[in-house]
Amino acid sequence: MTMFTGNSDLGVVMQCSKLVRLAQGLLWLGGLAAAASAAAAATKPATTAAAQRARSWSPPAHVVVVIEENKSFATIVGSADAPYINELAKQGLLFTDAHAVMHPSEPNYVALFSGSNQGLTDDSCPHDLSGPNLASELLAKRLSFAIYSENLPAVGYAGCSGSGGLYRRKHNPVVDWQAAGLPAALNQPFRNFPQDYSKLPTLAFVIPNMMDDMHDGTIAEGDAWLGAHMSKYVRWAKRHNSLLIITWDESDARSLTNQIPLIVVGAHVKPGRDGNYVTHYSVLRTLTDLYGLKPLAEAAQTAGIKIYRLNGQ
Repeated sequence: MTMFTGNSDLGVVMQCSKLVRLAQGLLWLGGLAAAASAAAAATKPATTAAAQRARSWSPPAHVVVVIEENKSFATIVGSADAPYINELAKQGLLFTDAHAVMHPSEPNYVALFSGSNQGLTDDSCPHDLSGPNLASELLAKRLSFAIYSENLPAVGYAGCSGSGGLYRRKHNPVVDWQAAGLPAALNQPFRNFPQDYSKLPTLAFVIPNMMDDMHDGTIAEGDAWLGAHMSKYVRWAKRHNSLLIITWDESDARSLTNQIPLIVVGAHVKPGRDGNYVTHYSVLRTLTDLYGLKPLAEAAQTAGIKIYRLNGQ
């Protein structure tokens, strides 16, 4: 049996007891810290995933909108005469209930550019219009815009027809605002479409000529033109946070439903089909929403189209 010989032995015992209690306390605190760390680790992936989703998207560096002519959804989708367009429909997002806003052509171009047909009901020319539009809103936010029309005779050309009728002003809404101050330099021939796609404006409209847009030419000719002039851009866009949108101004001229093809392909676009009812105003609202612009006229009364499916969303 161990005997205590005095107060010194008792002091030693008491000090040892304190050390034991201190060690137990430290172990308890360590357990709390470990539990807190584990809890934080359990919640961290969700927070990180949300942050990654937020960081993984930014407005497209470039959007190119190609406007074709006078063909219905049923005429194009599934057509053996349009192999390239149908391949793009498989690569991107195909809208199966898209519609023009009216007949004939010109009011649809103006509506897609400004959110209103501006009172136009025919293809008459010329018209000098004023008020907010897609280009003016982009420029006000220090972003850029241009329209590239095939066979436009010269930069800023304001005539109603050119190049033997291959170019028609009725398919170029931008020139209608030049007299109101929209810079003529935005109105470019397609031959000036940059081959270095990083030099494209933020947003560009592309207008093939009267043959290549399927108005006077065939579906096969229009499809071949798109393959020749847009396929390289599509491949580039997928790697450089950019988009291609292909739409038609209107359906067959006598169509009551005015249903048209609408295809979006590019970075972050998950292939598939979207059956929501959309119009040119929906497309315009999407373009203004992408860049934080004020919605324009009737486009403010509609929702934009959902073109992105980010990180499994």
